Amino acid sequence: MNDLTDTPAQTSTTGDIFRAFLKLGLTSFGGPVAHLGYFRDEFVTRRRWLSEESYADLVALCQFLPGPASSQVGFALGMRRGGLQGALAAWTAFTLPSALFLLLFALSADVFAGDVGQSLIHGLKLVAVAVVAQAVWGMARSLCPDRQRAGIAVGAVILTAALPSAFGQIGVIALGAGAGLLLCGHAQRKVEEHRPVEFPHGKSYVALATFFLLLLILPALTLATGSQALALFEAFYRTGALVFGGGHVVLPLLEASVVDPGWISADSFIAGYGAAQAVPGPLFTFAAYLGASVSSSPNGLLGAAISLIAIFLPGMLLVIAVLPHWDRFRKQARAQAAMAGANAAVVGLLGSALYHPVWTSSVLSAQDFAIALTAFTLLTIWKLAPWKVVVATTLAGALFAYF
Repeated sequence: MNDLTDTPAQTSTTGDIFRAFLKLGLTSFGGPVAHLGYFRDEFVTRRRWLSEESYADLVALCQFLPGPASSQVGFALGMRRGGLQGALAAWTAFTLPSALFLLLFALSADVFAGDVGQSLIHGLKLVAVAVVAQAVWGMARSLCPDRQRAGIAVGAVILTAALPSAFGQIGVIALGAGAGLLLCGHAQRKVEEHRPVEFPHGKSYVALATFFLLLLILPALTLATGSQALALFEAFYRTGALVFGGGHVVLPLLEASVVDPGWISADSFIAGYGAAQAVPGPLFTFAAYLGASVSSSPNGLLGAAISLIAIFLPGMLLVIAVLPHWDRFRKQARAQAAMAGANAAVVGLLGSALYHPVWTSSVLSAQDFAIALTAFTLLTIWKLAPWKVVVATTLAGALFAYF
């Protein structure tokens, strides 16, 4: 396709970009894959902001990078249409609705202190079981279709059990990429020719340098200053920088970053994750709930803002850094093999998280198992809208827990 809608010179006002993405931020239920479908319908089919080929390019790039794929695609779309201001407007509008909802949920924790509130929280934890199980099932089918990648996934589960920490999980992903180089050469796919997205190379190098500089110096600054605000920013920045696969895959890294140090209890973590399934927009806004809920200051609104910016910032920097170079790199056979292994390791990480902390802290009886299994069936077989399953499962779990 070679139409005028594919020219980077075409621009929109920041207000137009904000309004377009705000509508999606309020209505985009269903997770990252569904978000990409909403984006395509809105910006390729309806608004004709770019061609089908250019949109496919952006999706391929953001699926490859660490971070939240759907938010990175939205950020890239905003940048194409309105420069850096447009990119920030797109991210803010798409992220704000769910972030505000989860912030309010965190600030209303006292409301859930009684028996009824605790019963509702238990229902939300059962939602998390079904949603994570659905993610493991779907990702295993698409990312582990052969013996080699299934073996890498099982190995990742074993290593994660032996190395239960954020850095252990990062090592598992790195080992998965190495195993992919050795075992997954057959996993190459045909890459169609698309016109690469143009962006000044100088700015991309600055963004890449900033990404690595923050990743390296934040831990040292945190140790040197003892600042809790820096520690919070570092933990969420590291998570956003090193999580491959986006979406539900962030769960084990976040759990290691905020539950293991004692910043938030496992029960509160799982309850917030369940609440995150009930809202539209990116799942990474779960960070707003966690930042508001941590036990020491800064928490509340400031903690939510620090955590939210920190977890999304690496993905934004990487989009800017890699955008001009992606079309050439993604055609390389070794890159495809390494990513096949890394993606299989991600499936293993998520499978491990499904057992602990999700299953072990949520399924406490035969009734809980029945509710979680029913929710899983409604999501995977009946294809019910996620928000409907969230409401039904939360109420069912609350009723059983209360009575």
